[in-house]
Amino acid sequence: MQTWFEEYKTIIIFLHIISAVVWVGGMIAIKFAVHPVIQSIEEPKIKLGKTLHIVGRLFNLVMPFIALSFICALLIIKGVGYTGGFIHLKEAIWTIMTLNYTYMYIKRILAQKSFDLGDFASAKEHMRLLPTILLPINIVLGIVAIFLGVMLRG
Repeated sequence: MQTWFEEYKTIIIFLHIISAVVWVGGMIAIKFAVHPVIQSIEEPKIKLGKTLHIVGRLFNLVMPFIALSFICALLIIKGVGYTGGFIHLKEAIWTIMTLNYTYMYIKRILAQKSFDLGDFASAKEHMRLLPTILLPINIVLGIVAIFLGVMLRG
């Protein structure tokens, strides 16, 4: 495994990093560039509809990158032979982020269903925690995980 990893490590590490960049960078862009603009829309139904659309596109975009990041992480751990504190902390952080992402993904689906049925109050309630708590948690965790990755690589 280590010989195979040595042959492809540049590609594997690149794919791992670009996956983190897309995931964490996408969340940062949504939170700090897109969300404030969406808030300027005065019509509540249009605002909620656009929010659901944008968040849905982000979630669908990052899903394969989350999987790719996980696969590359396993290859890196096996190929380099990482053991110990930082690697376990990084694994825990990405696991928490993935669970949080899954929860947000489900809440967005429920919000979309409510929105499609005309239950805008329910849709808004499903989305309530995403921009204020859940997304910022993943942004902070993602930045910490990226920093730990840099520390591990030296």
